[in-house]
Amino acid sequence: MGEMDAKATIGRFARKLREQKRLTQEQLATRTGITYQYLSGLENGRENFSIDVLEALAGALEVPFPQMIAAAFAPNPSASTTAVNPRCFRPGVPLPPGLTPGHLEAALNATQSLVSGINANLLTAGAKPLLGYIQGNNFSGLVSNMLCDALHDHSPYKHNSHQAYPDLLNAADLAEGKPTGLEVKSTVQIGKGGESHNGHSGWHLVACFQNDAQSGNIRFVHLMFAVLNGHGHAEPDWTYVGSKVNKDTGSRRTETYNTTLGGTTKLRDGSVFLDPSVIDCKRWRQQRRGPVPSHSIFAT
Repeated sequence: MGEMDAKATIGRFARKLREQKRLTQEQLATRTGITYQYLSGLENGRENFSIDVLEALAGALEVPFPQMIAAAFAPNPSASTTAVNPRCFRPGVPLPPGLTPGHLEAALNATQSLVSGINANLLTAGAKPLLGYIQGNNFSGLVSNMLCDALHDHSPYKHNSHQAYPDLLNAADLAEGKPTGLEVKSTVQIGKGGESHNGHSGWHLVACFQNDAQSGNIRFVHLMFAVLNGHGHAEPDWTYVGSKVNKDTGSRRTETYNTTLGGTTKLRDGSVFLDPSVIDCKRWRQQRRGPVPSHSIFAT
């Protein structure tokens, strides 16, 4: 790859990251300490750049420098596998404070793109897709971690520094001492309720995705948000499942809480993203303590 190709490749990727962050050239240039004219030339492959400039640019984009360079030169995955359909977002669904459908769209796309990029490299090397090396539940956990990282990068919700419940905290109200938290889970079981090791109260996100058997890529098809009552609440949305032993393997499953039908209904009511070409929710059971909210998928 020639010098001009390298400049153009890095420039295009920098522009892609900036657009994902919904930053203008002026905003990113200010954060980086360069002029927007220079940034424009960099994004279009016209300007030379130093390592110092690239490191400053990566810092302004909140992306580790080695990761930014590696991702810029990674094989380009198919666009059809890396972009969610924005028309699948449902307006009027309550979200955690400060979180918008735009944040979610950017995070979903970033997560799908990351999985696709990993698989592209594996397939280029003659290996199996990532899913071929990781068992189902562990793979869902990996997707959850990737989605948490993407939300950290593309929304006001940042990693909980205590590495405890919840997964993410709203940095905007962190200074007030009572930040809004968000617990994130991913699953291939569409419409499934929540599963937790603690059954706490608060905002929960369940992100449902599909796997493509040939490429190993993922596609998000359903996102559910709800404020759930913890297991100690007078009207809990969680039920204790306990620990079970697999008769075939002898392994013991981690103790968990699952949402009650009422808690699952809350999540389904909060379906902010739903692909109707994949999901038919007409037969899903419901149980709630009040009327069907106007934003619910069950509202008529």
